[in-house]
Amino acid sequence: MSLPFLEVAALEVSFGAGAQAVRAVRGVSFAVQRGESFGLVGESGSGKSTILRALVGLNPASGGSMRVDGVELGMTRDKALRRRMQMVFQDPYGSLHPRQTVDSQLSEALRIQSLADGERRIRTILDQVGLGPRFRFRYPHQLSGGQRQRVAIARALIVEPEILLLDEPTSALDVSVQAEVLNLLMALRQERNLTYIFVSHDLSVIATMCGRLAVMQSGAIVEELSASQLRDRHTTTDYARTLLAASEGYRPQG
Repeated sequence: MSLPFLEVAALEVSFGAGAQAVRAVRGVSFAVQRGESFGLVGESGSGKSTILRALVGLNPASGGSMRVDGVELGMTRDKALRRRMQMVFQDPYGSLHPRQTVDSQLSEALRIQSLADGERRIRTILDQVGLGPRFRFRYPHQLSGGQRQRVAIARALIVEPEILLLDEPTSALDVSVQAEVLNLLMALRQERNLTYIFVSHDLSVIATMCGRLAVMQSGAIVEELSASQLRDRHTTTDYARTLLAASEGYRPQG
C-alpha cells in the first residue's frame, strides 16, 4: 500500500495548563489514503471535533504529528498548505456571516487564497452544489438550513482543496434535507477525488459515507472498524457495542 495521504500520529490536544489542563485528545493515530472517506464517531465530548480543529489549525496540538502528503502540519502554514484542507462546520447559520451575501462570502474565500477568475469559479461552484445563480446575492437569513449548508460547502470547495473536514455537517438539518446533502457530498467526493474526514454521532450516516471509521471515547480511539463491520455490528469493545445500542434509529444498511 502507498504511503497515507493524511497521517495523524500520537496526536495530543490539551486545554488549560498545569493541574487544570484537560487532555481533549489522547495519543490519537490514524491514516487515510487519497480519495478515502474516514469517519470519527463517539459521544459528545469524545474529541472528534477537536481533532478536525487541530488538523485545520484552529486548535494547537500539544504533542504528536499531523502530515498531509508527507508535509508536516505545524502551527505556521503557508497559503498553499491551508488551501489543501478546508472545513465544513456543524451549524451552517453560525459559520456564515449574517451581513454578507453568498457572493461576498465566496469572493472572500477566493481573495484569501489569492485565486483569480472569480466570476467563473463562483458560477461553477453554485451550480455544483445545486443552488445556481439565483442564490448568489441572497443573505443567509433568506436561505433554508439546507441551502445555507450548501453555501458552506461551496465556500470550502471554491478554493479547490484536496481534503474536506466535515464536522456533523447534517446534524442541524431536517431528515429529508440530510439525505439531499449527504448525496451531494458523495457526488462531490467522486467528481473531485476528495478525501473526507467525517465526524458524526449518527452511525447510519457514517456507515453510508465512510469506508472505515474510528470509535472515540474520552479523547482516545478505542476501536477501528470497516463500514461493513459496523453494518454487521462486528465490534470488539463494549463501548462500541454500547454506542451501537444507544444509537436511536440506527438501521444497518445493506
